[in-house]
Amino acid sequence: MSEELVDIISDAGETIRVVPRSVMRRERLPHRCVYILMFSTRGEIFVHQRTATKDIYPSYWDLAAGGVLSAGETFNEGAARECQEELGVATPLTLLFPFHYADERTIVQAQVYRALHDGPFRLQPEEVVQGEFVAPEQLAQLIATRPFCPDGLQVWERFNRMMRFTAMAGGFAVDGDTASPN
Repeated sequence: MSEELVDIISDAGETIRVVPRSVMRRERLPHRCVYILMFSTRGEIFVHQRTATKDIYPSYWDLAAGGVLSAGETFNEGAARECQEELGVATPLTLLFPFHYADERTIVQAQVYRALHDGPFRLQPEEVVQGEFVAPEQLAQLIATRPFCPDGLQVWERFNRMMRFTAMAGGFAVDGDTASPN
C-alpha cells in the first residue's frame, strides 16, 4: 500500500505541492485538517485516547475526532471520512469555525465541526484505544489528570468562547453551515 499523500499549503491556504504524509511530518509542513466535536443528546462530549503508534501526540487523549486531509480532499469530505473511519458513524456535521494551530510538531489550517450522536461507535483500532462521553463540567478534572492534545484543547476553548458569545447575543449568532457526508 502506498503512503497517503497530503496537500502542503501556503499561508493563504492554497496548495503549493503534494508530499507523502511522512515528509509533511518530518519537515513540519503546513497542511489542512479537520476537527469534529462529537456530542451526545445529553450534552456530553466524546473524548478518546489515541494509539501509541500515532505520528503526533501518541497515547494522548483528544476532545476531537478528525485528522489530516488527503491530497485534493475538501474539508467537508475529510470531516465525513474521518467521522466514519475513527468513530464508525455517518452523521450530519455542522461547520463551526476555521482554526489555525502551530507548535513545535505541526502547522495546520483547519475547519472545526460539531456532530450529534449517542453511539455506539466502532472505534478504529489503528487510531483509537478507547473513548467515552464526558459531561462538560467533568472535563477539567480529566484534563488535569490525563495528557490531552494541545490543539484539541485550543479547539475546545474556542468552541466555549463561541458558545458564551452566542448565549450573550441571545442565541442569534450564526454558527456555520451544515455539511453532510457525500
